[in-house]
Amino acid sequence: MTALAMQPMTAPRILCVGTHHKTGTIWMQQVFKALSTALNLPKFSMWKRAVKRLPAEGRVLGTNWDSAFPDELFARDDVLFLHIIRDPRDVLLSGARYHETAPASKEDWLHEPRPEFGGMTYQQKLLSIPDADDRILFEMEHKHADTLRQMRAWDYSRANSIEWQYEALIADTDCTQFRDALTRFGLSAEQVEKGTRAFWENSLFGGMADPAQRKTVVAGHVNSGVARQWPGKMSPRVGRAYLDRFGDDLIALGYETDKNWLGALR
Repeated sequence: MTALAMQPMTAPRILCVGTHHKTGTIWMQQVFKALSTALNLPKFSMWKRAVKRLPAEGRVLGTNWDSAFPDELFARDDVLFLHIIRDPRDVLLSGARYHETAPASKEDWLHEPRPEFGGMTYQQKLLSIPDADDRILFEMEHKHADTLRQMRAWDYSRANSIEWQYEALIADTDCTQFRDALTRFGLSAEQVEKGTRAFWENSLFGGMADPAQRKTVVAGHVNSGVARQWPGKMSPRVGRAYLDRFGDDLIALGYETDKNWLGALR
């Protein structure tokens, strides 16, 4: 155990969740919106200016969908972070599929003309590629590479951060991990149960299990939500390219222990 981890922590009063593109962002958006309502807590999008507006007292919820929290927030000792990553291979496949159809109202960056694509938008460039594998490879070198850099840049040694893998969270149908996080946040037993109910009601294994019951914002982003889709959906060609490009990153993030995973592709 490090010296930092042994030091007593100030009781947290600010609970922040950080995700990355296609790692459960829409899920956490809905959960934290419901959590704010259920517990009557203010919620802030945690960028630099928001930190300056934080109330001096009382519990607060915060979100950042790139996990790019400002340094001022990291420097505080009254913050508890929840940080979510997902198997990057599933992030790649989910992102490539979603970026082919996502409207400007949801992802404006997809629809901005870009000089490097000859004036085409990201989505137009993606759709101009006729071969499905080539579209995924394009995604891999562009938006996906940015997302993976964000995941690698996170400091996983923070004593005040609870690290979640999407795969474990989506399988936690008893909501144990979320309940434990709210307990560590210092909420009362009644508040913990209210917050856990908000989590369950906005989860694909809970209140969102029936596709007909999903809100439009959820349905537009979510295909199945199941973990470990890549073995059945990633082609050997894409798999080999991924191994060459990001094989070390999979190991660093704990999703592989070596580079011998191509045999899992079906």
